[in-house]
Amino acid sequence: MSRIFFFSIPAWGHTNPTIPVVSELVKRGHIVRYYSFTQFKEKIEHTGAEFVCCDAYLPDLNEAELNRIKKVSTTQMTITDLETTARMDEMLSRDVEMWKPDCIVADSVCFWGKLIAKKYQLPFVCSTTTFAFNQSSSKYMQNSFRELADMILGMPKISRALKKLEPLGYHIKNAMEIIQNDNQTNTIVYTSRNFQPCVETFSDCYTFVGPSIRASAYANTDAMEHKRKQIYISMGTVLNEQIDFYQNCIFALKDIDADVIISIGNTVNPDTFRDIPENISLFPSVDQIEVLTKTDVFLTHCGMNSISESLYMGVPVVMYPQTGEQKAVAKRTFEMGAGIYLKNGSAEKIRNSILQLLQNASYRKAAQKIKEDFRSCPGPAGAADFIEKIVTI
Repeated sequence: MSRIFFFSIPAWGHTNPTIPVVSELVKRGHIVRYYSFTQFKEKIEHTGAEFVCCDAYLPDLNEAELNRIKKVSTTQMTITDLETTARMDEMLSRDVEMWKPDCIVADSVCFWGKLIAKKYQLPFVCSTTTFAFNQSSSKYMQNSFRELADMILGMPKISRALKKLEPLGYHIKNAMEIIQNDNQTNTIVYTSRNFQPCVETFSDCYTFVGPSIRASAYANTDAMEHKRKQIYISMGTVLNEQIDFYQNCIFALKDIDADVIISIGNTVNPDTFRDIPENISLFPSVDQIEVLTKTDVFLTHCGMNSISESLYMGVPVVMYPQTGEQKAVAKRTFEMGAGIYLKNGSAEKIRNSILQLLQNASYRKAAQKIKEDFRSCPGPAGAADFIEKIVTI
């Protein structure tokens, strides 16, 4: 029996894949303390792990800083992560001394988890819920001019934030040391070797376990039939305040012979939309895996979690990526033949793209092929095996 600390950032796409892994570790008799945030408390405690609330350690951000976070500013997110690391140091140092963990598992962008392991020289496993990104695979990221300018202009601010951590025992030469994947760190990647771009450039320290999906999704969804076509639309949980886009989706699909489910997020008021057709339903959020079991086409922002769940169910995708990371996921999905790009968010493009996927069977065949690949991966049990090996070294 080992004591394992888990860490993740306050984001569903980074937390969800770890839940089945934590559940598996607990079943095997390990003690897991999961440092996370209130919105994930119920899910984490359901695994049998101990939930440790970290809400109080997040920095208080002003409106401008919050807006930069919402626009996925790499600079702002990095600085916020580093400030959170400083605020959590005393508590985490105390817990490490008290609990003496055998291993730390932290999300690839959860700096406080990575750095506390480095500070105390503890066995560490990086949990990568996106693609693994190094100098080769990073070429898949098609950053916009705004994103590039943000990264370049933000480097001096990040350097100042790094220096503030030195008195606390965190010695980092530059941000890339903790941002980019390297070939010396034991790393779990929640995709398959076939789907990972430039997989040949990664060392044996990497294990590609496939999407980490909850146990109920392992049913044979091929046997699940539905008489009427279903279209599912979601822009994720971060950049989802897109009222004009949702309105265009409603207009584009109002007379299509299919049921349409649109997840609009918790910040958009459903009353904003008038005269919603009978075939279209709006929800703040849905059980995405459950919806995908009955879906024929998924229009998505291309978050790694959403693409993984869709292809795990064999559902082809219309792709409308918003960030460089999402563009990397979209590019790889397009290469594999399981989706097409939505060139813009106009009603005409939305309708034509969805009809193209409904009418051309090649996209579903490609998605089914990826589904078979994903389901042949070791999954959460393989991730747990990998962590156990690190603990016993």
